[in-house]
Amino acid sequence: MVQEELIYEGKAKKLFKTSKDKELRVEYLDQATALNGLKKDAVSGKGALNNQITSLIFQELEKQGIPSHFIKILSKHEQLVCEVEMIPLEIVVRNTAAGSFSKRLGIAEGEQLPFPIIEFYYKEDRLDDPFINEDHIRYLGIATPEEVAQIKMLARQINTALCQLFEKIKIHLVDFKIEVGKSDGKILLADEISPDTCRLWDLTTKEHLDKDVYRREIGDLIPVYQEVLNRLEKEYSSCI
Repeated sequence: MVQEELIYEGKAKKLFKTSKDKELRVEYLDQATALNGLKKDAVSGKGALNNQITSLIFQELEKQGIPSHFIKILSKHEQLVCEVEMIPLEIVVRNTAAGSFSKRLGIAEGEQLPFPIIEFYYKEDRLDDPFINEDHIRYLGIATPEEVAQIKMLARQINTALCQLFEKIKIHLVDFKIEVGKSDGKILLADEISPDTCRLWDLTTKEHLDKDVYRREIGDLIPVYQEVLNRLEKEYSSCI
């Protein structure tokens, strides 16, 4: 068996080169982190849940014409993706006030925003991923103004699709974070979409169905993530 080369290891996943050019194998890790890695725990089964949730969501987004690096799911904790040039940004889309947004602006958590708000964060662990604006992005040479416009348009398309997707399974999409990359000059959705990167509330009970149960120590993470996967599979069918 050919030993695959590990090219990246982050808080939640590992990336390996494969025998095929420009294709990578992603392995999701059984690890939970919060507060930029200050809070960290091994959580058995988390990687498999996030991989399956992400794979299913990316497949549904593809049906809506949203381009991503996703190729296919390989196993419960692995997927195959296209290699892309990652843009060092975290793009956050907010539909409802919560988390740092509420704290920063003094807005009550749960207040519905009149329109989706897009925020940018510079993906740099040394700086704790600071909040930046479009002028900062241009100054740092992260992306051109034209690319920023494309990223914002893609983020809005993803938000519309995700809101509809989650509403069908009785979940409110409060906010979410995405990352993007470039392939042959085209900007694609990359990384993952899961309860790690989305703030999800049950439509009826407002119960947290996301990583806030871990961040705020208000519940067990695995049953919550399993509930999200169960609802997705019931509505959209399993991806493996």
